[in-house]
Amino acid sequence: MEIGKNHRLKVAREVDFGMYLTNGTEDVLIPRKYIPEGTVIGDEIAVFVYVDSLGRPVAVTDRPYAKVDDIASLEVKQVTKVGAFMDIGLEKDLLVPFNEQAYTMEVGKNYVVKVLLDFKTNRMIGTTKIAPFLNPKVEELSEGEKVSLLIWQKTELGFKVVVNSVYQGLIFHNEIFDQVQIGDERTGFVKAIREDGKVDVSLQKQGYEAVKDMSQIVLNKIKMNGVLLLGDKSSPEEIKEELGMSKKNFKKILGGLYKAGQIEIFDFETRIKAEG
Repeated sequence: MEIGKNHRLKVAREVDFGMYLTNGTEDVLIPRKYIPEGTVIGDEIAVFVYVDSLGRPVAVTDRPYAKVDDIASLEVKQVTKVGAFMDIGLEKDLLVPFNEQAYTMEVGKNYVVKVLLDFKTNRMIGTTKIAPFLNPKVEELSEGEKVSLLIWQKTELGFKVVVNSVYQGLIFHNEIFDQVQIGDERTGFVKAIREDGKVDVSLQKQGYEAVKDMSQIVLNKIKMNGVLLLGDKSSPEEIKEELGMSKKNFKKILGGLYKAGQIEIFDFETRIKAEG
């Protein structure tokens, strides 16, 4: 019976303090407070199995934020002389020992961790040293593909991310147009697959698709008041603040709307084109 995993187990027998569940070869206790109302011997229950604070395997109906082999963003609840304890959604917090910390961890902050099984103690532990667990050979990804991202670390170039829970990627600072924090889960798009096995990703679609998706948003903003206080000579910072996009894409969008006869462009504002 795997520790740190979800199971569907059958109720084998009842005792004063709970019920014993079985997978046919092994039994595990589910304490009475976790037993769904109306459960009887022979029923199947969906449970999570882990080792409690006394070192005993137990089954619970709680669903943790992450299970063994998952990479997830968790919050530090306490730091003690043995390491950092993170909120994993169970009564027992997840320990990240000091020797598994790539950097000093602080209470109240979120960090990306890999959940492991410590084979010496049979307990779940976490590590922030996740790079060795990511696949260095990029497979089943293509440029432009939509992917899931977990914001992992901030660097001089940008933010390291975990792509589809499998690969290491990077979002460059100059391509981020909104607030990004460690532990954020985002949708992104593959920009390039590098020879070193890492992936350049973006939070926005690239090329024509990006412009097409944003054109209607920009047009709707202009239509709301008849004018948008951004124009051909507006600064990249102003455009990023107002629309969350680069000036390059903004000018492409304005060019397309202008050619379609929908807007008039001025130095510092854009207006809906007057009829006639």
